[in-house]
Amino acid sequence: MRNGKHPADRGRCAAGLMACLLVCLVVTGGCSAVSRHEILSTIFDGVPSYQPPEEFCRDYHENSKASGGKDLPAKDQAGESGGSQSSRHQPYEEKRCDDCHDKTKEGGLVTAKIELCFQCHKEFIKGSYVHGPVAVGECLACHEPHTSRYASLLKADKNQICSVCHREKRLSIALHDKVSERQISCSDCHDPHYGSASYFMK
Repeated sequence: MRNGKHPADRGRCAAGLMACLLVCLVVTGGCSAVSRHEILSTIFDGVPSYQPPEEFCRDYHENSKASGGKDLPAKDQAGESGGSQSSRHQPYEEKRCDDCHDKTKEGGLVTAKIELCFQCHKEFIKGSYVHGPVAVGECLACHEPHTSRYASLLKADKNQICSVCHREKRLSIALHDKVSERQISCSDCHDPHYGSASYFMK
């Protein structure tokens, strides 16, 4: 017996310490990054504090400018964008990150993802027919939230975006083949969000 402690006492101390660490890992493992940080900074000293969101956004913007604006994908050099113009979401452009993001909430957004776009785009849906992704708030199925090399923050060129999901055989196959040959896009005839006529015809 050294240091005046019985080996069984030292074993119990080590077991208690291990149990405490295990509880910390379990508690913080299922939490959001913000909750984890709050728990760890309460238990341990020296945990770095979070940078305020406005500073983070400003620093990100300045670093992006210093690196030549690499956060925005450049227009496709090979011309695959079909002449589309790059686009930026206005709140992102104006560094209004808090319009959409809230680091204090689970998930980091001001509201549920399927409701987020409708916070600003109020009364967006018009017409009795609504495109599936729009109806369930899946705007990000077609659009990027911050920047895009394509117009309207699309994830792909407007001549290709519909075929990402719509691979089914067309009802008027001959007509659609002629339209495709003439490089007329789907959105020239169909509204991509909603409409008052079947198949979102304009």
